[in-house]
Amino acid sequence: MQVATPRFHPSSLRLHPFLNMEHLLAQFFEHLRYERNVSEHTLRNYTIDLGQFYDHLVPADPQTGARREVDIKQIDHITIREWLSALHAEKKKKTSIARKLAALRTFFQFLVREEIIELNPAKLVSTPRLEKKLPIYLSIEDVVRFIETPDTETDLGKRDRAILEFLYGTGMRVSELTKLNLRDVDFRGKQVRVLGKRRKERVVPFGDPALHAVLQYIAVRNAFLQHAPLAERNSEAVFLNYQGTRITTRSVGRMVDKYIQICAGMHNISPHSLRHTFATHLLDSGADLRDIQELLGHARISTTQIYTHVSLEKLIEVYDRTHPKA
Repeated sequence: MQVATPRFHPSSLRLHPFLNMEHLLAQFFEHLRYERNVSEHTLRNYTIDLGQFYDHLVPADPQTGARREVDIKQIDHITIREWLSALHAEKKKKTSIARKLAALRTFFQFLVREEIIELNPAKLVSTPRLEKKLPIYLSIEDVVRFIETPDTETDLGKRDRAILEFLYGTGMRVSELTKLNLRDVDFRGKQVRVLGKRRKERVVPFGDPALHAVLQYIAVRNAFLQHAPLAERNSEAVFLNYQGTRITTRSVGRMVDKYIQICAGMHNISPHSLRHTFATHLLDSGADLRDIQELLGHARISTTQIYTHVSLEKLIEVYDRTHPKA
């Protein structure tokens, strides 16, 4: 479903209590984009998830494409549970179902705030119990081997080596790395200012290997800029693609996939795996969990605590391998 987005402020909803659901969704998306300033990726997920709920609720006529009107106040927790049950019957993943329920909760909470409805029906629906998966991470030997895979005799190799060193050396998200500007990097102090989720800033240190790699890349960075038309050059971005514009998260993902194929014995590694590896190695070396939380930019310590499970797995493995009575 594609929802047209009319150009008026969400507060105007109070003047139009009988707007149909399509208009309400459009206003919610405006709220996400302009008031909450969510990323395009997040906005796209909300659009897909709520669009699917709308399609389930009022399927379009196959001939005309028309839909019947929906009284938003008649949507209750039973309606939502029926939709989630249908998704479960379609063998959708629990993580996907949980995300769609979260989108509904946020949408209905917006309607409560705008005084369209009194109560949030999605709050009465329990989130599916999810299996906790331990994050994939690399050993110190493997991460070093992986990071050193790019051919630093080439300009692209220098850039790729700098990206991998930065991802592992700072633990930042790929989306954060692609947003980096030159002014965010303190080369002398070996620190980088990172703009995280909900536009929350944090400062993260990095080591000599990352500094050396990024300086080597900076020395050839102009070669990337020269490939771009003058109007499209991005002189602020740290990491550029070969066209001289800011590199994307998708491009970083493809780059990682390329080097995985070169490194024998490595599977299911993503750019995010370097973030997990960063956190796990810090914890294994005795870093405090609160400090790791700050470095990763986690809002809640419970998110960071998953790495304690990783370390526990490692301790059990060491015990089984080395203890005489294991």
